[in-house]
Order: sequence, then structure tokens, then C-alpha cells
Amino acid sequence: MSHAIEQEKVHEVVQGRYGKIAREGVPLPEAGPCGPRPEAIARRLGYASEEIATVPDGANLGLGCGAPLRFLSLEPGETVLDLGSGAGFDAFLAAREVGERGRVIGVDMTPEMVERARRNASSAGFLHTEFRLGRIEALPIESASVDAVTSNCVINLVPDKASVYREIARVLRPGGRMVVSDVVLLATLPPLVAESAAVFTGCVGGAALRSDALAAIEDAGLVGIEIVTETGFGESFEEFVPVELREQALAAGIDLAAVVRSVRSITVRARKPAVRRAS
Repeated sequence: MSHAIEQEKVHEVVQGRYGKIAREGVPLPEAGPCGPRPEAIARRLGYASEEIATVPDGANLGLGCGAPLRFLSLEPGETVLDLGSGAGFDAFLAAREVGERGRVIGVDMTPEMVERARRNASSAGFLHTEFRLGRIEALPIESASVDAVTSNCVINLVPDKASVYREIARVLRPGGRMVVSDVVLLATLPPLVAESAAVFTGCVGGAALRSDALAAIEDAGLVGIEIVTETGFGESFEEFVPVELREQALAAGIDLAAVVRSVRSITVRARKPAVRRAS
């Protein structure tokens, strides 16, 4: 199987899973850091109850792993891009910060998510927020057209993460900034774990090593790279590993607790260099 076909298969699996979530919500058996109980998860990640209450019903699906908008320092009138915008939770929060003179664009590759976000925007009167269908590694956005980019637990789902950061650098205006939350690894996952379709509710199987993720940001030409938050999921996260996988890992002599400890949620800040005036 070629690399291109493998990547396309990943897209199909992710699109299928998140399309189902858009239609039906997250089923209770998938409870976990990227699963249901949306309000409780949002508060745990750092969102205030007052913020959660301002978004349209159904926009918060509990699919994040951080609260990147806390560190984006949005200003009224700015243009914001949300990668993997889902049902619009972070996009709507950003829209309230940039105001009527600002603009928010969400991009998601799952048609059902885009449709749900558009319905949410229409019902709640978010006139300056739009949602576009597309892949975040090939953004349907003009170059140098946005002031700020955010993303919440999405880049880990993309096979070609380097292209995502190159696209972020392309669409940012000079001096623009990025704050993204994502799942990364401190150590490579054992093949048995990495190849499990349901591993850690689907949020970790495609995660990059933390060092590789930071290198990809730097290689894209972004500067001032800083990890502003980093947390582990704790030993309790092990309870969300499918029972079958736990049994297989035990039989293979894999220390699943150590694997769990290597999984981290980070929020990273970086910026695009400003254009220097000719002397």
C-alpha cells in the first residue's frame, strides 16, 4: 500500500468517525478525554462556565484537549482561522472576542460537521462567522489573510502534520500568530497500541512525538515557539483503553501505564515573522 493511499485511508476513518459524532453525538462507551460530557470537559480544560453558556446549543461536543483561545489575545476587528472547527465551539468564542468588525473562519473536512456549525451560526446570529469544507493541510484560505490561527486537538488526526504548519505560515499575515492545542507523545507508541483503531478513543493513535511537532513548526518558518501549557492524562486515562487492547498489551508484556504517561496535551504558541522594512 502506498503512502498516499495510507493517508487517504486515515482521512476516511477520521471523517467517518466525526461525521457520526456530528449526527449523533459521542456514544457513552467512548467516554474519555476526547469523549462526551462536553460541559464538564470544557471546564476541566480551562473554559469558564460563562463562556460555555454563550455558544449555541450543540456547538460544544467535548472534543478538545486544551483551551487555546486563552493565549491567543484576540483583538476586536481581527480575522481568526479555526482549524478543524467541528460544530463551532472555539469559533463562536473567538467571534465574540473579535466583535462585529472582526471575522472568524472555521475549516473542517467533515461535511456533517460543517453543516452542523453552519446551522449553529445561523440559529444564533453569528453573521461574521463562516465555515468552509476543506482539509487543514490544504487550506481553502488566501495567503497572508488572517491575523490569528487556532486549533484544538485536531492536528494529531492529520497524517502530514508538517504540511499543516506550512499552511498556517502561508495564511498568516506577517506578524500574525498561532496558538494550538494538540496531543503529542514523549515516546513512540508500541505498534500494538499505535495500530489499534480505537486506541485512547481515537485521539492518540496519530499523535506525533513532541520533539517532532515542535520541529515541524520551526521548519514551517514560524518563530517564538513556546509551549504555554503541558499536561498528562494521568493514570485514570488507562480506564478508557479498550479492554481487548489491555488484554493484548498484557500478553505482549507492554507496560500500558508507562504508555499512558507518555501521552501529553500541549498548547503551543508561535508567530509569523513580521516583514522588515528595507533600509
